[in-house]
Amino acid sequence: MLRLPQYYRDDKNQVTPHKSASLRKSRLTWKRLLAISLFLMLSVAFTAPKSLTGRLGFKFPLLRCGIHTPQDLGGLPTHYTLSSGSRIPSIALGVWRAPKDQTVTAVKTALDSGYRHIDGAWVYRNEEEVGQALKEGNVKREDVWLTSKLWNNFHAPEDIEPALDDSLKKLGTDYLDLYIIHWPLAIPKDEKPANYDKELTANPYPTWQKLEEMVAKGKVRNIGVSNFNIRRLQNLTANPLKIQPAVNQVEINFWFPQSEMLEYSKKRGILLEAYSPLGSAERVTESLNVQEVKEVAEELGMTPAQVLIAWHIQRGTVVLPKSVTPSRVTENIHLKKLSEEAFDKIEKAARAHKPQRGSNPSQNWGLDFDIFE
Repeated sequence: MLRLPQYYRDDKNQVTPHKSASLRKSRLTWKRLLAISLFLMLSVAFTAPKSLTGRLGFKFPLLRCGIHTPQDLGGLPTHYTLSSGSRIPSIALGVWRAPKDQTVTAVKTALDSGYRHIDGAWVYRNEEEVGQALKEGNVKREDVWLTSKLWNNFHAPEDIEPALDDSLKKLGTDYLDLYIIHWPLAIPKDEKPANYDKELTANPYPTWQKLEEMVAKGKVRNIGVSNFNIRRLQNLTANPLKIQPAVNQVEINFWFPQSEMLEYSKKRGILLEAYSPLGSAERVTESLNVQEVKEVAEELGMTPAQVLIAWHIQRGTVVLPKSVTPSRVTENIHLKKLSEEAFDKIEKAARAHKPQRGSNPSQNWGLDFDIFE
């Protein structure tokens, strides 16, 4: 982000006219500085990414955003500590639905912008591109938190390690920081979702035991789940686990704040990760137009997207905004902490309406049950 230079004099401290050559030279110098400052301001106005000047027609005073660099996130927590002792970055670039031809650029832009957490999955079909970006980027592998997910067709214990190895090969790494069961649905290899394995779906303990083995082998450092409701978490953790789930990645946004799940998870040391943090695809614009969000954004000199991302982190969740647009990738990590009043305003508004889930594949998959029940 361009920043105006800091001057030694304000508008009230003008150089007064004088006949001396030194003062005339001083006045010329100040004219040059004024011209440069005007040029810089015009450059910001005309070249700043649309997302930074307000996607929806607002004008945001960028220069009063305060300090919100990726290194400190403007006072927000930059990491959370998992039960294993690993420190997971609080914001990640999600690469779901990222086109292959744009994934490399998006990931490299993210790394250059300060991201140190990439959230991917085998089923996203872009792990090779993520790996290419990591190889070409300027950040060491050990400084990047890399997440992938076990797809539904590979829950059988004998299928897990080959699936993991395939992801590792594509990503160009010999370990994952986090490996997640993508959905609480076990489907036999090469079968359709409707022909799911009822026993392994009802009791994923054999799948979990194999994941624990992958940790012991050093191929994975942390393991977790995704799209598990409280009942499914209770069902899994009722088994004699060697390793407890480190995270549960679920849909969380203004329309679906998951307050009960958040409270449950905090009590049990399970970190929530929020996907679709700005709302499901068809509701992002609506999310950014929420009156309370717009008011906080204007008040704090932030964009609505930045306000919502900061809200997620202040709730204690990892947030996974996804974009392949370089300006938005950069915008999403330049944050600052919301005031207590601003946070409460968004939280109250999010809890005031009936929860509305944006994504449920049960019907499209032809299941005879709701995967979230």
